[in-house]
Amino acid sequence: MLHFILYIIVLLAAVVVIIDWIPLAKDWLGRIRIGRYSTREQWQKMITEVGAKWLKRTPTIRKTDHTRLIVMDMLRGQYASRTIQHWQEAALLLGLASSAGSGYGRGHKAVIEQYVSDKFTEEGQWRESPKQVDAGILAYAILKLGKSYAYRCKPALDEVWHLIRDHIGTDGTVQYRKAMKDYRYVDTIGFICPFLVAYGVQFKHSECIQLALKQLEHYEKFGMLDKQYIPSHAYHLEDGMPAGLYGWGRGLGWFAIGLADAWNELPDHMEEKKRLEAMMTQFAQAVLRFQQPSGCWNWSVNRAESRPDSSATAILGWFLTQAGRIGDIAEACVAGAERASVYLMGVTRRNGAIDFSQGDTKDIGVYSTHFSILPFTQGFAIRLCMEDRMEAIKHSKKAV
Repeated sequence: MLHFILYIIVLLAAVVVIIDWIPLAKDWLGRIRIGRYSTREQWQKMITEVGAKWLKRTPTIRKTDHTRLIVMDMLRGQYASRTIQHWQEAALLLGLASSAGSGYGRGHKAVIEQYVSDKFTEEGQWRESPKQVDAGILAYAILKLGKSYAYRCKPALDEVWHLIRDHIGTDGTVQYRKAMKDYRYVDTIGFICPFLVAYGVQFKHSECIQLALKQLEHYEKFGMLDKQYIPSHAYHLEDGMPAGLYGWGRGLGWFAIGLADAWNELPDHMEEKKRLEAMMTQFAQAVLRFQQPSGCWNWSVNRAESRPDSSATAILGWFLTQAGRIGDIAEACVAGAERASVYLMGVTRRNGAIDFSQGDTKDIGVYSTHFSILPFTQGFAIRLCMEDRMEAIKHSKKAV
């Protein structure tokens, strides 16, 4: 009997060790011959194919940085979160939506349709209702699929609007979490502002548009470092004090997403578009100042000693393609986006997965030390390279 118990203990210990080593081994093996792509075309095709594969079955992004006894996190339900997965899937969907009309997008329409069918009922409602405002970016991705999807999934989109509205705090802006009602997070800018503008324009809800503009304006007023024009992770409502880090790379990314996509969705005839364009210009200049010589942005952009972050690089590179439409800064932005693409190509695994993205943030000022694959990065890298491709096509037509 004692021998049997010892056997079971040894077996369980071996299982725990194997579970711990699987992700480490996958990272090590995946990095063999990393970044060896002969052409930009080959790289773009590979990352898009991986994005399509991941939309079918999105890799689980863990909440924890633990590399030992991770089975305990799994048993306690602390290993992964549906909320984190929402913005992973959203970025993949945005990336594939941008590629749908290109040569790389052939066959991806079926993948997108399957995803939508799995996520929503025939009546257009969520199969699993979201609980947090993070779902706003996924709802925005649905809107970017076109009017047919927007009207097909309108009940689900309405539910997201009601969820966001239910999170409006005493200052008239949206809370990241109700449990953190006294803080406003930069993450929320990226989660909700593009959706609010696109939804408001599509379904003629002006209050949605005004809420997005207010969210951006308040963050510019209370959450930005004046001279450098970079956001803090969060700020406190009562005293306006910043919380967390100024210069968190993905924090710049969240602000970039909210600003650029809101600017894109806002109709040209609206006076507020000029205000957002001025913010785009100022922020693009700040972003370019912190780009490293290699083309990346570090996880702490104002510290050259910190690690490069592929997620920040993919988002900010894409942002520069958008800001590149503004005449005064166009040339510098296009060059910055090109440098970002070159960097990302160099950190892409041989299977097409982009590596070295910072993991999920734990709290205000508590940042992940884990750098690996992130579907969110993959999606924005696809958006970036699709913009590069469209720009190349425009230039080739002009040459002809």
